[in-house]
Amino acid sequence: MEQFELQKIVEEVSLEFFGKPFLHKAIFNNRLQTTGGRYLLKSHNIELNPKYYQERGIDELVGIIKHELCHYHLHLEGKGYQHRDRDFRNLLKAVDAPRFCKPLETVKKRKASKQYLYTCNSCGLGYVRKRKIDTSRYVCGKCAGKLIEAKKY
Repeated sequence: MEQFELQKIVEEVSLEFFGKPFLHKAIFNNRLQTTGGRYLLKSHNIELNPKYYQERGIDELVGIIKHELCHYHLHLEGKGYQHRDRDFRNLLKAVDAPRFCKPLETVKKRKASKQYLYTCNSCGLGYVRKRKIDTSRYVCGKCAGKLIEAKKY
């Protein structure tokens, strides 16, 4: 999907569900990792994660657009636009917008697959870590022995 198509969809969704025009920019941001989109307070632009459109289709993208437009319209009206605000939650229900995005399959696989196992050379104590550590800088917390990377799983 091209940027001008995205802009057109956001403008149509805004008019259809909110009855108000969207007067700023809507763009895809490939750097978004864990969120479907975000509303920028200073510029009033909306950034959307293209991976949600690629993996889940137009329906999921429209839901994310509605969510971000709730932030947009409430902020411009001077009402409570944050997730915890009553105005925001009421508007989400009124336009049937999701409060949270479903996690992407690619992110789930990537998170679940990385784990590192380290064992102490002296006492044999094992450590499981999500991130790789520098074994020359860290030692065993029990006996201060040298750590060895056992396996990655």
